[in-house]
Amino acid sequence: MSTTHDLVSALKAELKAAGITYAELATQLGMAESSIKRIFAKADMPLSRIDEVLRVLKMDFAELARRIADAQPLRRELTLEQELAVVADRKLMLLAICCVSQWTFEQMVATYAISDAECVRYLLQLDKLGFIELRPLNRYRLKVAKGFRWRPHGPVMAYFREHVADDYYSGGFDAEGEALMLVHGHISPAQAVTFVERLQRVGQDFAQQHLADQKLAPEHKRPYTLVVGMRSWLFAPFRDLKRIPAAR
Repeated sequence: MSTTHDLVSALKAELKAAGITYAELATQLGMAESSIKRIFAKADMPLSRIDEVLRVLKMDFAELARRIADAQPLRRELTLEQELAVVADRKLMLLAICCVSQWTFEQMVATYAISDAECVRYLLQLDKLGFIELRPLNRYRLKVAKGFRWRPHGPVMAYFREHVADDYYSGGFDAEGEALMLVHGHISPAQAVTFVERLQRVGQDFAQQHLADQKLAPEHKRPYTLVVGMRSWLFAPFRDLKRIPAAR
């Protein structure tokens, strides 16, 4: 879909929301209603005409562009090249994770040894990668979906397995609000899919609670990391003990 098509579609939506008909728009622009209908039907409108319609809507171009961006489908994962760029710089990856958690600019620089200038530079990089849309006053909009995940066999998960997994699982998981469960069983593939969907909802609930608790004072919060996993798997130390079915 072309940019012009996006702009015209957004204008149509804004006119409808404002209750402005093509006939009323034609009157305000000094045009025939048939001409207005033709322009919108073809989705072919010069920028000068777009500006005229925006004046009728009492909007500016930046606001329209922002609404178009907000309506774009969000990414569920990055490309391999994008992940390689993220994982190549430790601070960039840290800020990407902060953005997924919807930390504010102020929280990032207050929590980590990153200067304001560095933080802006990294946020600009994430903007160029299509991870966020950086806005005025160092605010941003995430361009990844709520169900966003790092590529299962991509660079970020490889980094996690190499540098993070052992450190994470070395804990006792016995403090307040901590738990580690290892449950093994045989169930149908259909039920396995159902369990995965339920686990994904737990992850979404965790993310929503994180957002809800952002208003709390720092002394009333602690950092937690939820790792959710489920796979068809047999413990490595037991694999050689599994009986091979006799050939029929």
